[in-house]
Amino acid sequence: MTSNDTLRLCEDALPSDGRLALPPRARVIYVKRGGVVVASAGRDSRVAEDQAWHGAVACSVTAGSGGATLWRWELIRGAGAAEDSHAGTTRVLLEHAIDLDQGGEYLMRADRVDFAPGGVALPHRHRGGGIRCLVAGTLDVTVGDRPARRIAPGGAWFESGREPVLAVASKDDATSFIRVAILPREIRGRTSIIYVNPSDAERGRPRTYTVFVDEPIALD
Repeated sequence: MTSNDTLRLCEDALPSDGRLALPPRARVIYVKRGGVVVASAGRDSRVAEDQAWHGAVACSVTAGSGGATLWRWELIRGAGAAEDSHAGTTRVLLEHAIDLDQGGEYLMRADRVDFAPGGVALPHRHRGGGIRCLVAGTLDVTVGDRPARRIAPGGAWFESGREPVLAVASKDDATSFIRVAILPREIRGRTSIIYVNPSDAERGRPRTYTVFVDEPIALD
């Protein structure tokens, strides 16, 4: 039996010393600019630019003296849309339904993918769905039979994991994106990618991965 869940990506712009109060929810917070302190369960965690934090309990996020820009991924269970409280501005970059087996065991993974100029990810699938957001460069993304879409910095897209995806990076600039996916817990520490043509695993242009979060989550 599948659940009625949504994966949402928001961008939060916090002023100097601005504070964001968040309800309990499985989430990843990536610091796009500046630095923050995340307080949760009696513990303070400093998160610098281009780093990420993960948690599922209520928390507060406080920006440093220069303010901060955050990308915040959250798994929203059913109709559980508890409100956030903050000083700053928030906009939803993308939200998309995600099919999860209520009896399944899952993890939340956040990583950064960096392509060299001209990098290519040949047609592939993943073991689960997730939202990506481009940091730098450009990326032409073809999902299933749909036309290719050119993604610019700040652009977000969803991949279900079931449809084949082809991604072609800028020929002139380094390209990178952050992605957060909900994956089977059994693949913790292992790649989620499945190539349409298995021989393509050894082909394509170089890309590197930086894993920020690879942690189990509870669906109950």
